[in-house]
Amino acid sequence: IEHYAQLGPSQPPELAQAADEPRRALKSEFLVRENRKYYLDLKENQRGRFLRIRQTVNRGPGLGSTQGQTIALPAQGLIEFRDALAKLIDDYGVEEEPAELPEGTSLTVDNKRFFFDVGSNKYGVFMRVSEVKPTYRNSITVPYKVWAKFGHTFCKYSD
Repeated sequence: IEHYAQLGPSQPPELAQAADEPRRALKSEFLVRENRKYYLDLKENQRGRFLRIRQTVNRGPGLGSTQGQTIALPAQGLIEFRDALAKLIDDYGVEEEPAELPEGTSLTVDNKRFFFDVGSNKYGVFMRVSEVKPTYRNSITVPYKVWAKFGHTFCKYSD
């Protein structure tokens, strides 16, 4: 928005068409958040200046990005858009504080070792239970919201 404010007046439509230049971005930025990339391009065409915002999602190694979504905001609405977005973040945003997660533990039974590792990702907190032998490793992931049920069921079978 600051860059837009410093640009000065738009090029008149007749000059923009006469220049016959390829339309280029006046300013471009991108940011990465988790598995998403956001591209912000301030551009100008015969109708005026606008901000093009494009989002792509990385589906994982070797799978590439999805097609993505794009919106275009007229430059005249940028300040109102920024203010509305800031209000939403103030009213409903959550501060991301890293939770204090318990340390992992392990136990050995016969020739197997079991690891209990607690972690978190964008979906929440989970426990990864891994069974490790010299020749293989298997693991399951248990979401935090079912730990109590999982533990209760496990205890029921151990009795």
